[in-house]
Amino acid sequence: MGDVHWIYEGIVITYILSLIGYFIDFVQQNRKANRIAFWLLCMVWLMQTFFLFQQVIIDKQIPIATMADSLFVYAWVLVTFSIAMNRLFDVRFIVFFINVFSFFIVLMHLAFLARTSMQQDGIQLVNEILLIHIVLAIISYGFFTIACLFSIMYRMQYRFLKEKKALKWIWRFGDLERLEYLTFRVITIGIPLLLTGIILGFVWAYTDKQEVYWFDLKTIGSILVLLVYSGYLLLRMQRRYSGKTLALYNYAAFLILLSNFFLFSAFSKFHIL
Repeated sequence: MGDVHWIYEGIVITYILSLIGYFIDFVQQNRKANRIAFWLLCMVWLMQTFFLFQQVIIDKQIPIATMADSLFVYAWVLVTFSIAMNRLFDVRFIVFFINVFSFFIVLMHLAFLARTSMQQDGIQLVNEILLIHIVLAIISYGFFTIACLFSIMYRMQYRFLKEKKALKWIWRFGDLERLEYLTFRVITIGIPLLLTGIILGFVWAYTDKQEVYWFDLKTIGSILVLLVYSGYLLLRMQRRYSGKTLALYNYAAFLILLSNFFLFSAFSKFHIL
């Protein structure tokens, strides 16, 4: 299949960026993020359509003969519906959920393809899925670290204002509302990065025929980190928590993250970091 794995990687990476944009819009009702996500999704559709055109017109075969081909066509249909609904109907939530499911179908397609027909390209694709999995997890941890630093600045600023001390430093920290909002924005970006990183980790394990240790401490820890930071969004959006309470919650979440990164990794039988 030549170097088509590069196009598959392009589809996966572009799809991840699109999902991040749709997630930001889902959480923050951000129209700009929605527009960017939509055009990224259009790029995904064009790359998928290129493959379909190649198989139908050039290779003269209908891509439904195997499970991998059927999954690819299924994913293409879902992306097509998603694009149409995004333009014709103002129902953004269903578009987000369609794309999450479609992304999962794309990954299943790649898993079947890498295990059955890509041979050497499949091996390279598997290794690059592992690389993307690691990179996404580390980047998400970077965003969560920045969120914790914003929370620390929030508590310091709160204390300065309450005790009327170190007034010359107050303007450098920014106002409390903005610090809390920036924390929320950064966590909103980190969550879909970590989620897709975890999903890609399971896809890598399947395609590389690795045994997934469901009760491995690092696996459990990564899922726990995702749930804890998702809890932050729920507390802020549904329970309307704010201020010091969320800052303390963010400290606790970051401690769990550090435990997963350093402590759980040392006892993991499945992960190397």
